[in-house]
Amino acid sequence: MKVVNSQTVSKPVILLKILDNNTLAAINADSVVRILNVETLELINGFKVGITHQHYKTQVVDYSRDSKYFATLSANARESLLYSAETKKVLGMVKRHHGEVSCVGIDPLSRFMFSCGDDGKTFAIDTKSGKLVFTLPMHTDTINDIAFSQNANWVAVASYDRKVSLFNLVTMTPVEKFTGHSAPVVKLEFLSQNELLSIDKKSSAIVWDIHTNKIIHKLKGVHDDVTQICVATEENLLFLATELGYILLYQLDTYQQLSEKYIKISSMVTALEFDTQSKHLIIGTEDGFVTRYDIYEGQEKLKALLKVKNFEAIHLEIEKNPVLQFTKIAGLVSNFWKHSFEKAKILLENGDKKTAHALVKSFQNIPVKNRIIQKLFKDYEHFDKFKQSAQEGKLTVAYNLVNTYPIYKESKIYKALENRWKKSLITAQKYALDQKSMAKAQELLTPYRGITEKTKFIQEVMSKGEIYKRFRVAIGQKDFKVCFELIKHNPFLKEFPEYDALMKYADTLYIKANKFLQEGDTHSAIKILRILTDFTDFKEEAQILMKELVSKQKFFNTIENDDITTAYNMMAIAEELLLSNEGKELHEKWNTDLQKANTFAALGDAHSVQKSLAKYINISSKYRSLATIFAWTYIVQLENALQAGESQAELENGIKNYILNFGLQEQIESFFTAFKEKYPTSKLNSELLTKGSLAMWRPSMIVNSILD
Repeated sequence: MKVVNSQTVSKPVILLKILDNNTLAAINADSVVRILNVETLELINGFKVGITHQHYKTQVVDYSRDSKYFATLSANARESLLYSAETKKVLGMVKRHHGEVSCVGIDPLSRFMFSCGDDGKTFAIDTKSGKLVFTLPMHTDTINDIAFSQNANWVAVASYDRKVSLFNLVTMTPVEKFTGHSAPVVKLEFLSQNELLSIDKKSSAIVWDIHTNKIIHKLKGVHDDVTQICVATEENLLFLATELGYILLYQLDTYQQLSEKYIKISSMVTALEFDTQSKHLIIGTEDGFVTRYDIYEGQEKLKALLKVKNFEAIHLEIEKNPVLQFTKIAGLVSNFWKHSFEKAKILLENGDKKTAHALVKSFQNIPVKNRIIQKLFKDYEHFDKFKQSAQEGKLTVAYNLVNTYPIYKESKIYKALENRWKKSLITAQKYALDQKSMAKAQELLTPYRGITEKTKFIQEVMSKGEIYKRFRVAIGQKDFKVCFELIKHNPFLKEFPEYDALMKYADTLYIKANKFLQEGDTHSAIKILRILTDFTDFKEEAQILMKELVSKQKFFNTIENDDITTAYNMMAIAEELLLSNEGKELHEKWNTDLQKANTFAALGDAHSVQKSLAKYINISSKYRSLATIFAWTYIVQLENALQAGESQAELENGIKNYILNFGLQEQIESFFTAFKEKYPTSKLNSELLTKGSLAMWRPSMIVNSILD
């Protein structure tokens, strides 16, 4: 691929991220943060943290998209640090890991910094206060990677224990761990709002559906250790960078590998980012270079080649750069090929081989097209025999030739044969309904008896005249369930015009339903979809659409009635509701109120926290989130009380209350250690106390002070 421009940052590039203000953050192994012009790569701003990272296969630094925060491991990797990008001061620190910190991450909304460790623990601290807010479900081994969905609703972590865990940041609830890998999982990336890619140490790459926990696909062609993953959503492309310096390219909708050596770098790829505006892939390497590549290199050349209809050269350019197959020019060439090929078939049917050859000649030097062309001309060498057999009524010979050369099925002669067959079958069926005219039916179908694929239908027609009667009656009564039950057990019914009419009717209904959906007329759409559930080919899709529509209609009604309790509970179950404008507005209100409450939680002000979140207190889907923020509030109260020198008895009471409400969490365990250091004579044993949990917490447990 063509290098657009390049810039050196002296040391290995360990993070590249395009920020909200359309600048590029480039961070090297010495934790030097450079803010670059995303197009020219010229330095705009930057600062030094002074921490050198010897190991950076995992994400040892992160930079928030709003340019406010910088996260990093400490020099000895025993702690993780959160810096203000503006003041360069430390805002928070996690030093609770038993062992080294393995990776860090800042969520897309800059609410939390996550610290993952060799102990399998993941801590989340509030970016504004620097305080520990919650922990993710623990793994039994090192956390290797952390990833966030684009909408910031989900966080996923990958572990050496071969599992991937998922956590919903909207409801603050964990999802069952994904267990499909046979080796430690080392890399993660969300491909869309509901698809997650995980790659293990054996280069096995799995695409998961995060809502069903099921495997969607396993990527093929990964034969090297993957160091970085990058998704170009609008381009529908996936880039995998490897330790040997290769960039692998995949098409997202098909998961097909387009190139196993799309780009080759002389150094290990240590960072990847995609610029959606310029359509450039930005690569950071271990030898300290930031380089921009034009993934649509060759597009201008395609335009020039199209003007002279040099399709061979166009094909060669697309082979060099498979991304070009998705351009408008490639689409025009593809359409021209299809048109030429179809026209050539018609010419061959009419015996005009010379003109047919001239028509596709411009594609003959393209190997893949040439094979198709050669087969076409070879197959049509026997077309005259097929034509003659059809005209002379030698149907067995004609149909045998069609079976040998399936391309004949597209010819006018074959279509005429099939029309004649269907008419004969329909007439014979009518005769077969009356025992007196059965001989006429047999006579009519006799020419087809030697044709294997017709014999079954002939036998069924002769023996199942009553079924055809029932089928016609069911259609007349619009009893589509009966229709498709009959078709299921009697495939010969598909040969009749009534079946074709039935399917055309279904297509019409489907088009109408989609039109109503576009117009916002959900009531009319649902009425039609209910009918479509009786049609086998449309049943599943119609049921899914109906379920979504009914849910959306109910959701919109709850909003109109100002019933936010039901609205939020519905959004917690059906994430697609979050994508609606109404859902986004509600979610933004929650995030705004939550940020306000977080400010009070950092001060231990439970009364103000409750006041800020009063409208959510009775929403069951928010209980876990509310429990998390109140647990944080009460930990701050305990820490403040310990620092203020409150009595041992008061602190012991506070610890008991906390554990009774929220269970034995990491936060209280850490506090209990500090408490025992100050009051070593205390006989309180946290393990023996009655334990609650975040899942069991209810708003009735809210108190102004955990010490009371």
